[in-house]
Amino acid sequence: MSAVLTNFKIIAIDGGAATGKSSTSRGVAQQLQLMHVDTGAHYRSLTYALLDAGVQPSQDHSIQPALDALKLGTQIDGRSAQLSVNGQAPADSQLRTAAVNASVSQFAALPAVRQKLFDYQHGLATIAQDKKYAGLVMEGRDIGSIIFPDADFRFFLHADESTRAARRVKEGQTDSIAARDKMDSSRKTAPLVCPTGATQIDTGPFTLAEVIRQVVAYIQG
Repeated sequence: MSAVLTNFKIIAIDGGAATGKSSTSRGVAQQLQLMHVDTGAHYRSLTYALLDAGVQPSQDHSIQPALDALKLGTQIDGRSAQLSVNGQAPADSQLRTAAVNASVSQFAALPAVRQKLFDYQHGLATIAQDKKYAGLVMEGRDIGSIIFPDADFRFFLHADESTRAARRVKEGQTDSIAARDKMDSSRKTAPLVCPTGATQIDTGPFTLAEVIRQVVAYIQG
């Protein structure tokens, strides 16, 4: 049963790879009638667009001009706000290729890429309000620390590496959990951290439904 929030709320859900951010965030958005935003897909979309333009993460001189040529927009699909690039929202299959998996953390570590998305991501709260959603649940790796440090609710999901690796295999993904963690946590710009004061949830011992229930219960008080 869904329960509508009476005042517009922003919920930030952060965590490393395969901690359950996306499934949890979608479930919370459904139950509380919020707009859902997956910022990991944003970085995958820019990675896909940059690779398609022939740009590699190491080509510093080419990245800013290529980013300047990308026009960002928003397409709403159900409760999900999807990033469009030059009028097109890439399909999930395009965002999960081996090439994107291998490059997304490298592109995401670049200040120019993160700056390209900062204002866009922050502005999605206004879009959610304009679209009459009860609130916004945004998932990623720097939402509670950088994008919305003053979010009404901030959560940080985590699980042991073996549990997360098994989830990746089940999803048919081949990226390395350890390598992704190291790169995301050690980058100079907006590293993956647990925001001070965020509610931490170990998703390993729980089913998805149980994690969603914990988050919703906390929000509803």
